[in-house]
Amino acid sequence: MNILVVEDEVLLASSLKEILEECGHIVECAYDGMEGLILARSSHFDLLVLDLMLPKLNGFEVARTLRKEKNGLPILILTAKSDILDRVEGLDSGADYYLTKPFDRRELLACVNALLRRQGKEVNQISFGNTTLDIDSSELISGDNSIRLSSKEFQMMRFLLKEGKNNISKNLFLEKIWGYDSDATENNVEVYIGFLRKKLKTLSSDISIVASRRLGYHLEVRGDE
Repeated sequence: MNILVVEDEVLLASSLKEILEECGHIVECAYDGMEGLILARSSHFDLLVLDLMLPKLNGFEVARTLRKEKNGLPILILTAKSDILDRVEGLDSGADYYLTKPFDRRELLACVNALLRRQGKEVNQISFGNTTLDIDSSELISGDNSIRLSSKEFQMMRFLLKEGKNNISKNLFLEKIWGYDSDATENNVEVYIGFLRKKLKTLSSDISIVASRRLGYHLEVRGDE
């Protein structure tokens, strides 16, 4: 799923991103409340993990604004503010769950999964053509054949399968998979696309990763190209 983390402590934001990406999620980070609100207003996120003590706009204001705008994005508040009055205000602001720092990784993931299930967003498999990606095992499956993907391969394949015939630019791959602060280049994207193409061929998959000049990559079923 696509998760937005709004946290002004860069190291903590990076840690949260790593934890969530290890579970197969696509994570984007924002480091102040205003940037977080702007990103949360877009339609492609499935969950917002929100700190309260943020520059420019605090987490309470972010949550209230989203709810006033009838935005139903699930909100998990993750904060050091543990006072009962803060908890009440956070939930009254529109948050779905309130978790305090320091947090246990297992509890964080349990909260994330519970909120995604509640919204009907948790999907165990994604398919296109005769090929399926199993989210729990990171296996790509076609007929009786299957192969396990590395972390980056899994994230890229999941992104491609979710978008299907819609083009994904190299820059968007870099932002979503490697992150804004990464030193990765377009060559990294091309290398992993090559890995995935070889694995699809090994599986005798009927789908192809097609490059569109200046637009990026998308999936097509052979015979429909």
